[in-house]
Amino acid sequence: MTDGLDQRLAAVLRPLLGEDVVVDNLRLLTGGASRSTRAFNAVTAADCRPLILRSAPPAEHYAGMELEAATQSAAAQAGAPVPRVLAASDSAVALGDPFLICDEIAGETIVRRIQRGLDGEGRSRLLVQCARALAAIHSARADAPGLTEQDQLTEYRQRLDEMADTTATFEWAFRWLAAHRPEPSAPRLVHGDFRMGNLIVDGSSLAAVLDWELVHIGEIYEDLAWFCIRAWRFGAPAELAAGGLGSIDEFVHAYQQAGGCPVDRAVLHWWLVLATLRWGVICRMQAERHLSGQTPSVELAAIGRRVCETEWDILDLLEGRS
Repeated sequence: MTDGLDQRLAAVLRPLLGEDVVVDNLRLLTGGASRSTRAFNAVTAADCRPLILRSAPPAEHYAGMELEAATQSAAAQAGAPVPRVLAASDSAVALGDPFLICDEIAGETIVRRIQRGLDGEGRSRLLVQCARALAAIHSARADAPGLTEQDQLTEYRQRLDEMADTTATFEWAFRWLAAHRPEPSAPRLVHGDFRMGNLIVDGSSLAAVLDWELVHIGEIYEDLAWFCIRAWRFGAPAELAAGGLGSIDEFVHAYQQAGGCPVDRAVLHWWLVLATLRWGVICRMQAERHLSGQTPSVELAAIGRRVCETEWDILDLLEGRS
């Protein structure tokens, strides 16, 4: 059931693709915790174009659709592989929710499938491409209207406090991070959720960087560290800590070779602790959605059980550090 969405989509696309455009094979895709994603074909007499529709109500913690489009365009101009955006609007008038329409990109996003198709050479190749894409994003213009600076440490302290719940490990991590915070580096465009699972991979080639709803101005270390926490290597061994593709040293080297900013490994370690703590708080938040009755879900409850995994990872990262 499309409830007339196909016709409303066609109306949005007519000024862009022609008066004869028809929307065909509109279907909801799996995945996407914060936004709905649908695939469809825009059919005209001359062409059949596979497209993607992303939509969601406005949300406090996510970038608007127009900001997503603007930052994707800036990243593309800097050399990052991103889907081409045809239309984006923060208004709900046309489709019932704010929306973004972009080209569909061929490839795979499910990490286990990607991993099964990669040998050592393929992993190395993909790791370098991920590093290059991130270096390009960090070199992109960061002047789109609506971009704001974010302080991850303050933000996730507040989110945990809002639940009136914590753990001893989390509290130790927050205190350690506050006591050892490095001097801030130059602000850059930050993707905010750069990781395996948010990348389209075609064979061993990076086809596109997806899911820009957490884009903001911040420090390069946020993206570098997030890519390297244990959750996003999806069961790969510790020697493949960077996205399950290679070592952190290899990832950092490729990033700097691609023109990325110099990386201080001690500073990166601080951000690895913060990134791991961030994931732990997110796991607790997802559990709270289930436990509070807001969104009863076995999946959310299962994510909540991963809090103890992040505690272990934090303890491992802080071993021998006072």
